[in-house]
Amino acid sequence: QVQLVESGGGLVQTGGSLRLSCAASGRTLSNYAMGWFRRPPGKEREFVATVSWSTGRTDYADSVKGRFTISRDNAKNTVYLQMISLKPEDTAVYYCGAAVGYGEFYYRTDDYRYWGQGTQVTVSS
Repeated sequence: QVQLVESGGGLVQTGGSLRLSCAASGRTLSNYAMGWFRRPPGKEREFVATVSWSTGRTDYADSVKGRFTISRDNAKNTVYLQMISLKPEDTAVYYCGAAVGYGEFYYRTDDYRYWGQGTQVTVSS
């Protein structure tokens, strides 16, 4: 069992930055592909970014490429999402998830076994 806890959300102006953290307990994250998803107001949860458990490679949704960076610190059992140049359309509840499998990247919510409770990010215009 893996417990995930997100933090770092908040209110920021357009163009601002935030760094989200996802701290894990229960098991080491080094064997899991990790991902960040978000649920904008009135919409479904959507993929944001993912990092491979084996190679450390990353992939992103087109809407955040060049602005968001996912990283992992296996020693701290923590995954991060650095967000810069934030836009109002980035407003959402952000969730981190842990996926089990041998693939490199996972893009669907169904691929993730464990989820955190979410952290709110609000970008004001």
